Parts: sequence; structure tokens; C-alpha cells
Amino acid sequence: MTQTASAPGARRFRVGFDVGGTFTDFTLLAEHTGELHYFKVPSTPHDPSEAIQSGLAHLIREHEIAGSELAHVGHGTTVATNMVIERRGSRCALVTTRGFRDVLEIGRQTRPHLYDYNVTKPQPLAPREWRFEITERIGADGAVLQALNEDEVVAVARELAAAGIESVAICFMHSYRNDAHERRTRDILAEHLPNAYLSVSSEILPEFREYERMSTTALNAYVGPRMAGYMRNLVSSVRAMGVAAEPTTVHSNGGLMSVESVLTAPVRTCVSGPAAGVIGAAELGRVANLPNLITFDVGGTSTDVSLVAGLRPLFTSSRLVADYPVKTQMVDVHVIGAGGGSIARIDDAGALKVGPQSAGAVPGPIAYNRGGQVVTITDAHVVLGRLNPVALLEGRMAVHARQAREALEAQIARPLGLSVEEAAYGILRIANSNMARAVRAVSTERGHDIRKFALCAFGGAGGLHAAELARDCGIGTLLIPQEPGTMCARGILLSDISMDFVQTLMAYGTADGWAAVRQALDALAGKARAWLSSEGVDDAQQRLSAVIDARYQGQNFEIAVPLDGMRLMPLEEFIAAFSAAHVREYGYDAAGRQVEIVNCRVRATGLVPRAPLARVAGGASLAGALKERRQVYFEGAGWVDTPILRRALLPVDAPVDGPAVIEEMSSTTVVLPGQQARADEYGNLIVNLNP
Repeated sequence: MTQTASAPGARRFRVGFDVGGTFTDFTLLAEHTGELHYFKVPSTPHDPSEAIQSGLAHLIREHEIAGSELAHVGHGTTVATNMVIERRGSRCALVTTRGFRDVLEIGRQTRPHLYDYNVTKPQPLAPREWRFEITERIGADGAVLQALNEDEVVAVARELAAAGIESVAICFMHSYRNDAHERRTRDILAEHLPNAYLSVSSEILPEFREYERMSTTALNAYVGPRMAGYMRNLVSSVRAMGVAAEPTTVHSNGGLMSVESVLTAPVRTCVSGPAAGVIGAAELGRVANLPNLITFDVGGTSTDVSLVAGLRPLFTSSRLVADYPVKTQMVDVHVIGAGGGSIARIDDAGALKVGPQSAGAVPGPIAYNRGGQVVTITDAHVVLGRLNPVALLEGRMAVHARQAREALEAQIARPLGLSVEEAAYGILRIANSNMARAVRAVSTERGHDIRKFALCAFGGAGGLHAAELARDCGIGTLLIPQEPGTMCARGILLSDISMDFVQTLMAYGTADGWAAVRQALDALAGKARAWLSSEGVDDAQQRLSAVIDARYQGQNFEIAVPLDGMRLMPLEEFIAAFSAAHVREYGYDAAGRQVEIVNCRVRATGLVPRAPLARVAGGASLAGALKERRQVYFEGAGWVDTPILRRALLPVDAPVDGPAVIEEMSSTTVVLPGQQARADEYGNLIVNLNP
């Protein structure tokens, strides 16, 4: 698939690729022409680098790219998250202040499900026998209350070496105020454990709340060694192809960072690929004049939902990753276990269930004929004629519709006393219901009027579910980007280099406190500029922006108040801005109560040059875009003779009345009866649910 513009100059290419659970997606930008090329290959979970090598080799060969012409290699990955989900991390230990080793297990006084005692917390990533206490203590003000007992650290180091520990998390009380004891402990452990991965909380998360800091540091240690191996394989694979550009990785805040930064803090990559998709969607919303979006990314194993308001993605500083608390700045993405590979089954009570278990890339859906034995959402789409029953990926992947239909009839339809069509559509209805809950969780449940938002659907299966999901949620417009199955890879090419820096302050909103805020922001700005320089960003391309976390005295949680870049407004203006933010969040303010400034945050951004979105020529007529006609099943209408259209050949702004199925290399879009679609000048598909 190609998108064309014209620009003079030497041949230069930029590639972004996203390693997903089912497919690895690629987007190649030819900077000198503005062309975008899309490609995807099945993922190789046993070794993600195999799929990366296969896809890159194809693009380099197909477009005759010399290694020196590939100027940028950006990648997104869920390897760290999958590692935690599947418990494939390292043998991890924890070193902490005496009396606090069980903080990691005790956590907060909350349960995953209030009334279901069968649902338990996950086991700590550092088991109790590998959690060690050291005599030392730093006070909340940073003062040394008890000196570090270095002999105890040496004894622990020897015990860890004997146990074959691969990684160590170091997390002392109040190290965000004074990290001297953590740094000294790291040096001692490094001397005795030269091959161990050391994760230091004052480097990973210099922020108060010891449980979240400890959990984040432990998770970083748990994934560190394996992520280091993965990144080394990535670098060697790229270099073996003659590519000189150093790979960069999208991290959870939607920005890019170098291999060295990933090795230090791999925990920042936990929502890497999904974050890139949201960043890319915000740019598409700007071009399509749709500033308010709910992003809806349906892949093979999960659905990722986020919200973009006024072209700005929403961010959060805390979330669960595989049920473990992680506290770091990230795009606020809500993830559920519902994707094309989600398994449909009948439970013990005789009810139809869909997900969260997934057939993944291997063995995959039955229709892919790779050994899959259980019915999935993809199989239901094939049976209903919504997915091409012959081949996908422009003919590169054969589809076996008969096997999918026979399995769905035997496993689901016959036991439930339903027709095959009723059973298949029932699978989709249940999946859509789960997805609708995720959409409401990021919109109406947070006070947003969902009617003011468009649904931006992407991922390999986004277009298959979007029309019915939007109808069920009361959304009137769909925005479906060109080649939506590669949207996260495309978003990587729209991402800047960035990193977030934080310092806990715990100061009151007084003249003295405001002076401390200014001092903290200056210190963070220095760290931010130093990091950008280490990433090779010129001074002219560096941008800094600050946020202050504040709360009323006595409250437990804070609200983020953004500044205008790094400009620190007068204290009175800040108090007013905080009060307004509090009203938006909670519906009231507490005028007269003391305001407490908790954290200062600075985001460092290095602007990356990128070609603007190019206009597409489109086809000459709808008749020319017609690929075939086939029977497709729709609710209330049954089997309908439906036009199957090639998306690349759709004329710009020509109305396409539903029902219709629009196919392209990486995805398929279903337009329901009574809906109307059109392709805009940038190749986006706009679907009006109420024409």
C-alpha cells in the first residue's frame, strides 16, 4: 500500500515497526518522496527478532534500500508486558530497609475484587526468600537517621551470588529525598555480582509512596535481563542488514528513547506499541478535523482503548501491568483481553464466553490452519463472510473457511442449539459488549460526553467491530486510518524523542514552597537537557514542559496542573488553576484549605523531523474499486449480497452506502446497512452512522 507526495532530495527512509502478540507490523516512509509503504508478518513469540528480521529484509529488498539510506529505525514492543503476563522474567531479588521487605506483598489494603475471594493478588515478582533487609534509614526530610551497614550488604551480595540471582531491585525508604544509601548499595552489589541486573528506585522512580516505587523497581528488575537480551538481538539484527541507524524504542508516554535508556528502565516500555497508536491517532484527528477521539485498537490478543481530547492524548502516572502497580508517566490506555485470537467457549454453566484467553500467533485461529483447535473471534468473522474466506494480507495468508465453520458448529452452535450464523454472531455480540465497557470506562465514566467524540478504529480487527460498537455506544462518526492494521507502527514515525523527570517536593502553597518549586523545576530542567543531549538532540530541537502535582491538605491523591512550557506563573494563578482542575475532576473545590505541592514533573522532548501526511489520488470510480460480491451476514437482515471494495481504489469523497466490506492489506472494514462511508483526501475512511 502506498501513499504519495513529491519532495526533492537524496533517498532517505524511515521505518517503524510494532511487535504484537499475533502480527509484527511495519510502516516505511520514503522521506524524499513522501510515500508510505505498509507490511506485516506473523509474530514469532519464541524469538521476536525473527519476525523483525523477516519484515525488514522484505522492505529493504522490495524497495532496494541501501543500509546508509535507512536513517531511522523506531520500534514498539509488548515484550516486557508479555514477559510479566507469562511469568518469563528473571530470578529477581529485593534489597530494602530493615522492617520493610513485606511491603511488596502487603501493598495497599485493597483486593482485586471486593466480594470474590477466589480472585487473589499476583505473587510478588521477588519471592519472600529473596527479599533482604539492610540496616539503614533515611528520614522523610532526607536526613540520615541510621547509617548504611555495608557489611550486611556484602553478606547479602554473597548470598545472592550463591543463589544464582539474575537481577536485584534496590529500594530504600525515602530514597527519593536522599539516594546516597541506594547508590552505595548498588556499587557494592555490582562489585560482587558483576553480571546481575541492578534496578535502583531513585533512578527508576524518585517519587514518594514506597509500595508503588518498590513495585515499579521490582518489575523493572524482573524484566531487565531478558529485555537486555532482546534489545541486543534487535541491534545486532539491524546491523547485520547493513543499517547504521541506531534503533529507538517507543516508551509508555508515546515518545522515543535510545537502546541505552531502554536497558536502564525497560519498565517504561510496558505500553510501548499501544502508546504509539494513540500518538498517531491524535495526528490523524488533526488532519481530519476531528479533535476529540476515542482510540480503539483491536489486535490479535487484546483491545486497547484511550481518549484524545482537543488533539491531546490523556496521560496517567499510575496503572496496573499484569495486575502489578507501575508508576511512570504513560499514555492512559485501557486494555482488555479481547482480540481477533480471543477464544470462544461454553463455560460450566452452559453460557457462551469470549476471551480473555487467546490463541495468539501460534497456533492461532482455526481458519489460519496453523494447528489451532479452538474457535476464536476471527473464525466467527470468517464464517459470517466479513473476513475474506480465501486469503488475507493480499493473498499471502491462506484462509480455511470450511474448517472454521465445522469447528464453530461442533464447539458452539450444536451444544447451544443455535444455527452456525446465530452462534458466530453471538460471539461477536459478546466481544462487542466487552469492548463497549472499555470505551465507556475511558469516556462516560470520566465525565466525557461520548456523543462529542469520534471512534478512531485501527489494529487488524478494529474495522470489523467499529461500526457495531459505535452504534451501541451512541457514537456518530468513525475514523479509520489507511492500513489500520499497521497504525501503531505508523505512529512510531510520528513520535518525538521524550522522557519524563520527576521530583517529590511535599511543600505547601506558600512563598517558601513556591521558591522550592522554582528550584526543583530548574534542577529537573538541567537533567532533562542533559538527557536530550545524551540522546543526540540538538539544542534547537529541545523542548521542555512542566506539570505540578498538587492536592488539598489531608487528601490522599493529587491532581496534575500543567504549566505553559516551563513558565512558572505567580502562586495565586497556580492556586486558581488547581482549584479549577479540582472542580473538573471532583465537582467541587475547598477554597481556604491549604494546597500541598507533591511532585514537580518535567517532560523533555526532542523534535524529530517527519514528512507531512500526503494526499492520495484515490480511484476513478466506485465501480473500479469493486473487487467482488459475496454473501455477508448482518443482524436483522441475514445473508446479504454485499460489495467487496478495494480501499486503495476508492475515489476521494465518493459516498459508499452500506452494507459494504472494504478490504486492504492489513485490515477489513465493515459498513453496516444504513451507514455511509467516504475516503478523505488523506486516505482516511470516515463512516457516518447517521447519514
